[in-house]
Amino acid sequence: MVQDSGAALIRQMDALAVPPGSLAIWGLGQMGVALKGGDGGLVYIDPCLSDVVAERVPALADKFQRAYPPPVLPAQITNAALVLCSHEHLDHCDPLTLGPLAQASPQARFVISGWAEGVLDEAGISLERRHVLSAGVPVQFGPLSVTVVPSAHYQVEHDPARGHRWLGFLIQWNGVTFFHSGDTVIYDGYVELLRGLPRTDVAMVAANGRDAYRDSFGVTGNLLPAEAAWLAAQLGWDTLIGGHNDLYPWNTIGAGELAVAVQRINPRQKLHTLQPGELLFYHRMD
Repeated sequence: MVQDSGAALIRQMDALAVPPGSLAIWGLGQMGVALKGGDGGLVYIDPCLSDVVAERVPALADKFQRAYPPPVLPAQITNAALVLCSHEHLDHCDPLTLGPLAQASPQARFVISGWAEGVLDEAGISLERRHVLSAGVPVQFGPLSVTVVPSAHYQVEHDPARGHRWLGFLIQWNGVTFFHSGDTVIYDGYVELLRGLPRTDVAMVAANGRDAYRDSFGVTGNLLPAEAAWLAAQLGWDTLIGGHNDLYPWNTIGAGELAVAVQRINPRQKLHTLQPGELLFYHRMD
């Protein structure tokens, strides 16, 4: 039962002590993760804990049914301090998740793209709880700092009023640097931009690839496995987490393709795939 397993997951999150130089990372599926770096509550990134795509986009319902139940129900999330949504696509900014989560965690604040305001309007999240950050400027939220990094899904898109449409996040917390790519491909200047930021300890990237078949249905893809492996090598990431390759089977590639690419391009790279509800405990070795 999701109700029971979700309650157990929240209890584990709340009880877990995270010493300095460490970060606890729980998988939520797709590009969703929850982070804990000591005191101050949890950070949730791109939580999609409903069947929102099938419900809201009938034309895609046959292809976008969830492959597994959510590891926790949105209304059970009472421990969120910060929620980051990388863009307005429903599997990253889900109003059916964000609304109940916001009620269960009234202390939570929400970092979004200006393009996602309508989703938060639907979710009933007040304007004073929302933050639209400028790219490249670290912003402190209690014990952690968040820097927005422009992504390209497939292009970098920027509007003077709404800012960048596709976001990645660099999070510095408890002595650990975590990078979440959001949905992206490599664009001109991307590697140089990331090199100019603090070195990443753990990077989670969208690595379900892309192809003309999926593009024909309007489904925008992401990094190819070889590109993700190459990025990790170029930027010296300590641990690589492959994401965006489990929730919708029709929009995935072979589960081992990222491991094969890493073996070919950067064979000593630490690599992990998080299962929904799984805890990865990272401790930085200085």
